[in-house]
Amino acid sequence: MTNNHDKWQWQEPDTVWKGAGLYHVTLTIPSREPLLGSLVIPDGDATQARVEILPLGKAVLNIQRQLSSFYPEIQILHYCLMPDHLHAIWYVRQAMPRGIRAAVRGFWQEVKKVGRLSSFAPNLIRENYQERAKTLREEIGAERYDALSPIFTEMPFVRPMGQRRQLPATLRYIDMNPQRLATKRLMPGFFRVQEGIELAGRTYSGVGNIALLQAERYAPVHVRRMMVEAAEHGEPQQMRDYMNGCVLAARKGTVMVSPFISPQEKQVMEVLLKEERPFICIADNGFRDYYKPHDGLFDAVAAGRVLILSPWEYDADKHHVTRADCVAMNQMAEEICNHCSLSSAPPNSIALSSIEPD
Repeated sequence: MTNNHDKWQWQEPDTVWKGAGLYHVTLTIPSREPLLGSLVIPDGDATQARVEILPLGKAVLNIQRQLSSFYPEIQILHYCLMPDHLHAIWYVRQAMPRGIRAAVRGFWQEVKKVGRLSSFAPNLIRENYQERAKTLREEIGAERYDALSPIFTEMPFVRPMGQRRQLPATLRYIDMNPQRLATKRLMPGFFRVQEGIELAGRTYSGVGNIALLQAERYAPVHVRRMMVEAAEHGEPQQMRDYMNGCVLAARKGTVMVSPFISPQEKQVMEVLLKEERPFICIADNGFRDYYKPHDGLFDAVAAGRVLILSPWEYDADKHHVTRADCVAMNQMAEEICNHCSLSSAPPNSIALSSIEPD
């Protein structure tokens, strides 16, 4: 199990990142116990949600704060502590001789010491916890010490942020964590993975509003290759009419169904999100534990406007969508529309300029 986890975590065995750059680091309590902080939702308003930090959380932040004393190349640029995990952006200002993995391991070893101290006696975290953690093994004996849970049993996940333009999106993702968790707690039904959804001979898992499978009209969104090629050769009208027709159909109450793979299909989805139209999205991977839709879809799922379906089990090693996946998902969209539709009508076209997202 450790080898599989390491392979997933570091992308490839023996990967070492030594260069300067930005790194998104996530430290998680695998048991998901809320030992780092408590979520507070004032007046049931998710937008005002915040995390009140518990002693173990303060200890973890203190260890992270001291990281630059041992690794002067690293600056803690930003972080957000959640009840069961920590998100942080580490800025490596110059190349590191042993790579960032050494720093991550050092950080992990220190938080495990504090984790064991907390497992032994949580109240000890409040006073001189670092000194107490150092001497605990001697005080209680190696056998008893080793039997204590380190709480942080998995190494932090590290993702290199290859380009600086990723920074604003990552900052937003990190800062929105309390609000997203509050939203999931206030509306748990839409974010719970629902298994065994039978549609047209396939079995799906789903996240979102299952009631969208009971609408009156459905239509797929599938911008064909011939439309794109015609547009590339100076004849965009067919593609523009089709995309416009999809949006107009959605405005008239049709639930659009698609994996939304191509740039043109993604543009249609952006308009559906902007105009708050319901739709069904086919996903190329299953749902991991504690799955959260990305920024754009999250609010729409919370509002009950989106259903995400996938016929596959979650695969942590899957990073790319193959052409076979694309063909299969477009076929699934067609099947779902044919299975669920009570009636359908060809969409009319309108001017693209009236629906293009900002």
